[in-house]
Amino acid sequence: MSIGAVRHLISTSDLTDTELAALAERGAEFSAGSVRGGRQLDGLVAGIYFLKTSTRTRTSFSTAALRLGAQIVTFGPGDLQTNTGETLADTADVLSRMLDLLVARTAGDPADLRTLAGQRRMAVVNAMTADEHPTQAVADLATLLRHFGRIEGLRICYLGEGNNTAAALALTLTRFKGVHLELRTPPGYGLSPATLRRATENAARSGATLVERHSMDERPAGFDVLYTTRWQTTGTSKADPDWRRAFAPFQVTSALWEDSPQAVFLHDLPAHRGEDVTAEVLDGPRSLAFDQAENKLYAAMAVLEWCAGRR
Repeated sequence: MSIGAVRHLISTSDLTDTELAALAERGAEFSAGSVRGGRQLDGLVAGIYFLKTSTRTRTSFSTAALRLGAQIVTFGPGDLQTNTGETLADTADVLSRMLDLLVARTAGDPADLRTLAGQRRMAVVNAMTADEHPTQAVADLATLLRHFGRIEGLRICYLGEGNNTAAALALTLTRFKGVHLELRTPPGYGLSPATLRRATENAARSGATLVERHSMDERPAGFDVLYTTRWQTTGTSKADPDWRRAFAPFQVTSALWEDSPQAVFLHDLPAHRGEDVTAEVLDGPRSLAFDQAENKLYAAMAVLEWCAGRR
């Protein structure tokens, strides 16, 4: 049994506003238990191809495929003959004749995912590239919907590096009316100019607001959500050997709740207690970080179902 029209998720920018909202809502429905996995992907085979380490994303997509009735084939960094010189385009052509879906983490150039998606038989899901982590954003949106019952009008402050998770947040949250997203990033570690430009365009169109600041001289105040990620993104390194000094003021501590007393805490994990966030915050009553991690499973279910054209 094959899928219908092939639909890829390489970047959230490829989705319409309606598609993005529907994926978030479907993930929240799975999370709430109002709809359950069944045989939506019955008869399909999903490839799970990870070139970089992963706990949550790899497990969530593997589990999601199985819960929806698909079978899975897994590939590690040494398993495909791209290592012996076969082109990625040829590899994609071959895989598309055997697999229905491919979930791929390269943590590198997004052009590789576009190459994998160049064939016409197999749906491709970006499980993280250097520039964006789109399925993390779907999980984050589903988490916000589960907790607040809405995304529109929320005030969210992100602290830390302008990495692929921050990019995905900026490219998605700015598509919801009334959202205020403020990014506090260390000097030299902000969003890429291209991502900032696209997110700013989204905000102008939707009625959201986007601000990026490179200082913690004034504490963020009046936010519904405080969000951070680990300072050392998977698959990357920093040229400045003293980079931790620049990041230190952006640590999420309990002091930030003095000016945002109702805020919840999000973190895409893994977290380094005492570095990007204190243990008091991560393990405290305002933290949704581990619920957010669980929601990666439900977001993966929504994404696979959509990519397979089964909803």
